[in-house]
Amino acid sequence: MSNKELEMKEIGVDYLDQYNQLLKYVFQVTESELTQSGWEEEEDFIRAKAPNLEKADAIGWFDKGNLISQVIVYPMKVRIFNHTFNMGGLTGVGTYPEYTGNGLMHELLFKALSRMREKKQFISYLYPYSIPYYRRKGWEIVSDKITYEIKDYQLPKNDSILGKVRRVDPKGEEIKTVYNKFSNVTHGALIRDDISWNEYWLWENEDIMTAVYYNEKDKLEGYLVYWISDEIFYIKEMIFLNENARKGLWNFVSAHFSMIKKVIGNTYTDEPLSFLFEDADIKESISPYFMARIVDFEKFIEEFPFKKDNVDKEWIFKLEDPLLSWNEGVFHLYISKEGKGKARLVSEKTKDKIDIQTMTTMLLGYKRPDYLYRIGRIECSMKTINDLEDSIEKQVPYFSDYF
Repeated sequence: MSNKELEMKEIGVDYLDQYNQLLKYVFQVTESELTQSGWEEEEDFIRAKAPNLEKADAIGWFDKGNLISQVIVYPMKVRIFNHTFNMGGLTGVGTYPEYTGNGLMHELLFKALSRMREKKQFISYLYPYSIPYYRRKGWEIVSDKITYEIKDYQLPKNDSILGKVRRVDPKGEEIKTVYNKFSNVTHGALIRDDISWNEYWLWENEDIMTAVYYNEKDKLEGYLVYWISDEIFYIKEMIFLNENARKGLWNFVSAHFSMIKKVIGNTYTDEPLSFLFEDADIKESISPYFMARIVDFEKFIEEFPFKKDNVDKEWIFKLEDPLLSWNEGVFHLYISKEGKGKARLVSEKTKDKIDIQTMTTMLLGYKRPDYLYRIGRIECSMKTINDLEDSIEKQVPYFSDYF
């Protein structure tokens, strides 16, 4: 089928049913899964998604009025080394199988990224259903998820602290208050707005519970999102602003000792949990979680907070991007002593080379310049690598959301 027979246009709320049917088909979401998540009727789920679609940049291919391929971009914000960036949250990516192989998604992704650029969303995040596919489109892994399993007898003993933990309404303001404090000081974290919180709770079952930690001055400093099923304590997310809050929340988990056989949960840092436990022989597994890509390299560099240093730094290199022509070419990168960057296209020749995927994961701190050089992802001199090491903060992104 020729693409000339198809029409690319906006997906408005009038197409919400078709949008959800395409998602359900492509990602094999069943009625039982909706029911387990607390949705008694499919119409309830569709209504819950409607506000997000109204605020999103949603585009798709249509065949005689029927939606057959789509991408959705949520307008979001993330913290990158204490600076807030506008971010395009890519989601809802899917095409009916009979329409694959026609380059429809390639064109949709280009259109979506072009719109992000227009809206000054110079970085994009997504949850990958196929890491190789999104790598070919310019995205790269920037965060991990560590899943842990703790037997009841391995739970930490009660730590003496002055604060206290209280169970609260999951949709209450306490959780939002803690997360807002946390995300403001956490590299890589999403700044959650109404869209983000709606997505956060969308797939949770009716048994979800929350507890918050108050310090001795009755100030909120942590929270726990969890549920208990079949004698297993499941932790969706544990957020804490300091060590006392962490200990207080684990005291709360350990208080369920007589009710459970084990704890299963997730954490989204690069630090294994085992080191913090007296019985460190717990089961932990790590897997890649979210991917990101720089949408407009020049504009992203203007906002990016490099580390301050005693000297200015420069690098001339060829940047490669599989999708976006404005990120292609030889760039001159200048980093001032104050940590301000500027990138511009130049006509000089150079043997130095890097692609947009590697540039993204390096600038976000997921992988260090020295490591990327050693595995052949950067071609340059050791002096340049040392300059990059000195210029990029050493923090790995934290990202616990899903959309």
